[in-house]
This record gives sequence, C-alpha cells and structure tokens, in this order.
Amino acid sequence: MTSLNRSDLWSLEEYAERRAQFRQQVMQHKRHRQLIIGGHARLLFEDELSIRYQIQEMLRIEKVFEAEGIQDELDAYNPLIPDGHNWKATLMLEYPDVEQRRERLAQLRGIEDTVWLQVKDCDKVYPICNEDLERSNDEKTSSVHFLRFELTPIMIQAVKQGAGLQAGIDHPAFANRALGVPDAVRDSLANDLHDISVN
Repeated sequence: MTSLNRSDLWSLEEYAERRAQFRQQVMQHKRHRQLIIGGHARLLFEDELSIRYQIQEMLRIEKVFEAEGIQDELDAYNPLIPDGHNWKATLMLEYPDVEQRRERLAQLRGIEDTVWLQVKDCDKVYPICNEDLERSNDEKTSSVHFLRFELTPIMIQAVKQGAGLQAGIDHPAFANRALGVPDAVRDSLANDLHDISVN
C-alpha cells in the first residue's frame, strides 16, 4: 500500500511558508478528481497528494508537532490512499439549507451502498463503505462517507488503455442519477492504478 510517513511532511513552520502555494496546487489537482452526481452528491477521489494536504492541514489546525501526534494523523489518513488496485473516495452529500439537509439525510439512508462506478463493458462496482466506523443509523445517513471501489485486473487494464467510465447512484430517493466521467477525471484516476497484465 502507498503510504505517507513523517519524512513526507513539512514542519509547522515550513508548512506555514509553503501553505498558500501548496494549497493552490492541491485545489488545481482536485479539479480533476471529483464528480458531482445529481447536483447534491460529490465524489472526491483521494490520492497521496490530497491526503498529504489533509494531514498537513490537521496538524496545522491542531498545532501538532510531537512525533506521536503526527503518527496518529498518519495512521488515521493513510488508509484513504488507493493502493494500486482500487479507488478511494469521500462521498459528500451537500444540502446548504439546514432543514432540507436534515430531511434529505433521513430519506437517503443507505445511499453510500448504492454509489457505483462502471468501466466500459464491465459490471458495476459498488463500494466497501466506512471501514473506519458506521456512519448511518435507523434515522439518517451521514453527510460524509468514505468509499473503496475494488477493481478487477480486467477493469484496471481497460482504464489504463483509456476505456470509458461511468458513475451513478441507484438509491430510489436519488432518482437513479448516472453520468459519464469526463476524460480528464478518468485519466487522473488511471494514475492511481498499477500497470497490470491480463492473460
């Protein structure tokens, strides 16, 4: 698994100096790492750069500089980095109005299990969800979920060769939204995958 360690991170002082430029780099990178489905569901595909930024921000906000605290953040966020045969994404359900959000999160229980990706001519891939902790209950779902999409060797090879990619949500309260993944996003996601030969 690809993972970050302490030597990959800047000290709080160095990060303060580099933060503006690094943040701009990450925001530009994320432009080709996200999909908006149905206007209210955002999939942000994580990778080493996005997770490094997240860790640096958490260390900055919490003013963590001790080795144990830094390692705690690394241990928490490293599992969100794809390992060459999967994609890992944060699903965010975005409803700015508080009352609408409360109502929709109650209606969308289980939505995380119905998100899918599909490489052309292959079966849909549904995610393994929230491996860190349960984020839904009998009353509502959370507005944030962590998803892991495991791909077969055939899917990986097809994506590396430029096959089309679709994404969607099958939840009955979400109107079965689906969309074609833009080439720029597909190409960025292909970089998360190891080269593989299929016999």
